[in-house]
Amino acid sequence: MNSSHSSAAPRSPHTFRTVFPVLALCWLAVFFDGMDVNIYGAVMPHMLDDSGLGLTPATAGTIGSWTTFGMLIGALTAGNLTDWLGRRLMLVASVTLFSLGSAICAVAPGVGLFGAGRFVAGLGLGGLMPLCLAMVMEFAPPRRAALTTGLLMTSYHFGGMAATGLGLTLAPAAGWRWVFWAGVLPAVVAVPLLLKLLPESPGVLLAHGERDKADAVADRYGLPRPTEVAAPAAGAAGRLAAIRALFRPESRWATPLLWLASFSGLLLVYGVSTWLPQMMRASGYGLNSSISFLMVINAGGIVGLLIAGRAADRFGAVRVSAIWFVLTAAGALLLKSQLPLGVTYAVVAVTGVFLFSAQVMVYAATNTVYRDSERAAGLGWVTGIGRTGAVVGPWLIGVLATNGNQSWGFTTFALAGLVGAVAIALVPLARRIGRSDASATPAPVAATAGLS
Repeated sequence: MNSSHSSAAPRSPHTFRTVFPVLALCWLAVFFDGMDVNIYGAVMPHMLDDSGLGLTPATAGTIGSWTTFGMLIGALTAGNLTDWLGRRLMLVASVTLFSLGSAICAVAPGVGLFGAGRFVAGLGLGGLMPLCLAMVMEFAPPRRAALTTGLLMTSYHFGGMAATGLGLTLAPAAGWRWVFWAGVLPAVVAVPLLLKLLPESPGVLLAHGERDKADAVADRYGLPRPTEVAAPAAGAAGRLAAIRALFRPESRWATPLLWLASFSGLLLVYGVSTWLPQMMRASGYGLNSSISFLMVINAGGIVGLLIAGRAADRFGAVRVSAIWFVLTAAGALLLKSQLPLGVTYAVVAVTGVFLFSAQVMVYAATNTVYRDSERAAGLGWVTGIGRTGAVVGPWLIGVLATNGNQSWGFTTFALAGLVGAVAIALVPLARRIGRSDASATPAPVAATAGLS
């Protein structure tokens, strides 16, 4: 039995170079995620001008929430399906699903079927992000988790910029439906590459009882061989145990704070991605300028993630996330003012630097709160609960737009930034209180001592 291990290929060093294939494939998947999420905001002004479709500001906001409601269900369901399908096949299913949703949108004769297509796309999008984040965090070199997460999430913004480019070029020339046909590309491009080249998670392989395969993947990519503690528990009982573990004494107070920070961050991300062009158009900017703001804020997001990843590896993800949330709130309040076009572009770009990476650093902060065996469940619930913010954001701005109060949307974004800052800043204090609670109750400490 040991001969299979002794004859295995030599272990690779655990560096960025050895795990680059995993990062690159997840980067491609999240690129298409970002493209699909931003497509709707990029073409919404054209869709509102299409009298045959029958889209109004109220229904536009509702459909934006259908997308994110699909994401909520997808995020919470993906973890359970991963137990028996594995992360690789779930990633393939997620990409296929949001490509199908884009095809439905492209052929939809009215808002009903269009909304159904966005919901289907949301189911796929919701599962993809936590799966890619968990994969990249598992394969990331030691002490480089925040930087690797930041690099992964740049792809979301490159995808957003691609969607904006399609909204600026393809939508005026050929119509908004062709932009959604472009959203079918992930199934053609990414799915074959994921099936052929992406390895399965060693922790998931071990949970499925495939010890030799788990060790082989770990050796190939320079990872430590997984232990039973690092493997996610399988089955419904395992999922319930994983959720209970998030509320063990050491993390019981930090967990709801991470959820609140994620709620605030995703309200910002999806509220801005869905409504920024239309909000800027309502503020008096031209159609092309209004759509271009979406590209500029995503470009800022790329710069911000590269800065935030390095800053978080040095100063801590919690501290960086809190500061970034505050600066996002300041940017949102500035955008409420009527500024010259050039100044507005600069403010949008700088706000993008902080807005998106504030949320990503919430994900990176889960590494400081949860043990290896809890990481996938913790991250899944932080993203899943956060999706309720993604549902509320587009809907709430849609309600404000219907009543002619788009400018209040910027105030809403500022408040969300301040709530996110307070929530994430309190996480270290919550962990200290949790540790003191744990030391005051000897029985739980004894029970968990063997796991640490």
